[in-house]
Parts: sequence; C-alpha cells; structure tokens
Amino acid sequence: MSAEPHQFRTLRVAVADHVAVAEIDNPPINLLTPEVFGDLRALPDHLENDTDARVLVLRSADPDFFIAHYDVAEILEFPIDGPAVRDTELKGFHKMCERYRTMSIPTICEINGRVGGGGGEFSASCDMRFGTETTTLCQMEVPLGILPGGTGTQRLPRLLGRGRAMEVVLGGDDIDGATLERWGWLNRLLPAADLGPFVDALAARIAGFPPEAVAKAKASVLAAGPDPTEGLLTEAHLFQETLRVPSSQERMRAFLERGGQTRDGELRVGALGAELGPTGSGDGEVGPS
Repeated sequence: MSAEPHQFRTLRVAVADHVAVAEIDNPPINLLTPEVFGDLRALPDHLENDTDARVLVLRSADPDFFIAHYDVAEILEFPIDGPAVRDTELKGFHKMCERYRTMSIPTICEINGRVGGGGGEFSASCDMRFGTETTTLCQMEVPLGILPGGTGTQRLPRLLGRGRAMEVVLGGDDIDGATLERWGWLNRLLPAADLGPFVDALAARIAGFPPEAVAKAKASVLAAGPDPTEGLLTEAHLFQETLRVPSSQERMRAFLERGGQTRDGELRVGALGAELGPTGSGDGEVGPS
C-alpha cells in the first residue's frame, strides 16, 4: 500500500511542462523550522515518484529572505546530556541535503535577498544558484559558538576554495552578491527584473532535453568530486561537540534576546553576531544589551 501524499505546509509546489517550482513561504523570515525541514525532506520523493518533473526550481515568496538559518530555539532543545557520538551514516539535515545533491533531476536556487546558516548550506547542496545585487550570504554559526553543521564546512571549500571558505565560516559576516558571484557561490548575478525569467528559461531548456541524458550527465559531474560522506560525518560530530560547550548555549540565547529571528535583527544578522563579542556581549557577559 502506497504512503499518503505529503501535505506541504511551507512550500507551494507546482509542476508545468516538466518544470517543478517550489516556492518557500514561512513568514516572517523563512526561518528553517522543523516544518520547512519536513517539507524539504519530502519534496524529492514527491517529485521523482508522483510527477513528471525533470527540473526543480526553488524560490521564495519573500523578496528579502530566501531561507534563513535553522531555528536557534530548536537547536537549544537538541539533547546534550550525553557525550557527542560520531555516527556511521548520514542522518537528518545532512541526509536531506545529500538527497538534493544526488537526486536525478537538476536543482536550481533562485536567491533574492538573504540566505544563511542552514539555508546557505541547503542552497550550496543544490546544483545551481542564481542571485541579484540583494543576495547576501551569512554563515552565522561561529559567532553563536557553534559551527555550520548542516554541510557548510564541507560544501564551501569545494565551492570557494579553502581560504575563502575560512573567511565565510570563521568570519560569520555578510557576503554580498557580487562577491558571491566572483567567488563561485553564485553561478550568475542578474538584475532583479531578469532573475526569474532567466531561471525559468534555463529550467525550461533543460526540461526539454532527454531526461535520461540529463540525469546521467548530472551523476557523471558529481562523480568528478570525492564522496563527501566522511567529511559530513566528522562535521556532524564536531557540531554536536560545540553544543556541549556551556558558552555556546549562552551565546545562542543571547542571540535570540538581542533580536535574532526577528525581521529587523535578521536583516543585520552579520552585525548582530559581532555584537555578541568574545563572550557574548561587549561588556564581557553573555546576555542582552
């Protein structure tokens, strides 16, 4: 007996002429909540098993945010009562991101506005990313006392090179669209009015080609790089270790108290991370100003 079809709560999914469009809509900032994660996890199987999609385009209903980071309040609820254990197989967010990287149909992200944390890691796991002058990436985890634990430490060196990946990960600051294009995180930087039409035209062009050739060509391109599994397992283990550092829990709470996960705070999330200071605040104590 087949499973019940997934009911998407934060994605608007439509398929026409072999092109699937998934519009992310989770106000107020497209935070990567468990509901968004559940929808993103279900989408590949839905498209490959229940539709005639040959290309997937992901875009946002919010012009200021593509996908923000994972919900920090949820991260604070992750169990930390025992020691961190290194898994032997990919789980959770890693497994979901790998599904998009390896699924048979190409995945294209149309990124207006801000993307960061888990949203940046998810985007980097997809095949292509296109943006505008408003596109801004911020891997904001290290200022919170943790690390990009959803593929970021493994994807970014492959996309940008080691030195630039270190700047993005360790600096935890905003990276503008022009820099992201120059560094290779974005395929192209386009005028805002041209972004949607360009992505639509590219998706339609690919969808018009033989699907077997597209799928095998994607698989062959992926084979050019090493299997990321071991690195992702190490990243997951080290992320779990950072959660067990008391100051990390304090910094994440201070981030929320200072305006993290509010619209105004997230529009300046790079600066907000810097305001936490070396111990969480400029006055030497973790906490709100």
